[in-house]
Amino acid sequence: MTSTVSLGIDALDGLMPMHILIDKSGVIIHAGPTAARLRPEHDLIGMRLFNVLTCVRPACDGGFEDLRQLIGQPLKLQFRAAPHTRLRGLLHPLDDGQLLLNLSLGYSVVEAVSDYALTSRDFSHCDPTVEMLFLIEAKSAALSESKKLNARLDEAREAAQTQAETDALTGLHNRRAMDQRLCDMTQSRRRTEFGLMHLDLDFFKQVNDTHGHAAGDHVLLKVASILREETRANDLVARVGGDEFVLIFPDCTDVTLLDTIAARIIARLEEPIPFGSQQCRISASIGTTISSLYSEPDPDRMLSDADTALYQSKNAGRSRHTLFKDAFEADDMVAH
Repeated sequence: MTSTVSLGIDALDGLMPMHILIDKSGVIIHAGPTAARLRPEHDLIGMRLFNVLTCVRPACDGGFEDLRQLIGQPLKLQFRAAPHTRLRGLLHPLDDGQLLLNLSLGYSVVEAVSDYALTSRDFSHCDPTVEMLFLIEAKSAALSESKKLNARLDEAREAAQTQAETDALTGLHNRRAMDQRLCDMTQSRRRTEFGLMHLDLDFFKQVNDTHGHAAGDHVLLKVASILREETRANDLVARVGGDEFVLIFPDCTDVTLLDTIAARIIARLEEPIPFGSQQCRISASIGTTISSLYSEPDPDRMLSDADTALYQSKNAGRSRHTLFKDAFEADDMVAH
């Protein structure tokens, strides 16, 4: 038997900060500092133990004598009021007839630390919970840094992917991005109907020769802006050569609509483009094919057919749009 007088309350608070002292009537007469923190809304002193805690195992909800029957047994307890933190406990008799209930958090330590904002100062330095808290904190810090690192890696990967698929001058997609989109759209399991437009600038060489390459770059930037404005957000616009562009229109095989889009683009590109005090003049020739013309759409074949239609436009006088009408007969085309 142990006397609380000989041991000292301060010593108990330091060695067992989660202890509770119970008098002969089952009333709490003292609570260690951490035990008190677990019920900040109540003053535990003066409350009956079983009004604060319920003994889950072994089951006990009786008086002081019933409580004494649990001396030396490992107890599983739970707070009656929220948060219903689960605790482990061990009762020890004192020589003055009082009971000492020492508590620990056990597996509920993570939730309790969060619920009550506990730190290592709330536990005895000999309590393995301190080590557990250190490990939890270290793990949390490592996970946090790992998440940050993964986020940075994902951002870097996305930036590299975007850069690899972007034309450096215009910011449009490049040939690599176009090839990937065509591959995705023609795969049998994910096949999507689409229109494919090949555009080549007319008289662009004269702009470079007459006004210089800076003017040529300026014109290309203006062309890129016009193509973005005349297409939808999910359409793909790619610069695939010095003055060549490919436009992909998902879920659009309406030849009348595609002809209207092409006519609108040509009309806008025929407008003079100011560069300093000079006026740069270009136009565009366009060839188009649609995936519904093919029983098995093939990217290379469709690009070739759109290119054939494009040169039909050039041969017919430029500044026009030609639709490739027959996937198997290159001569079966109609110029618009």
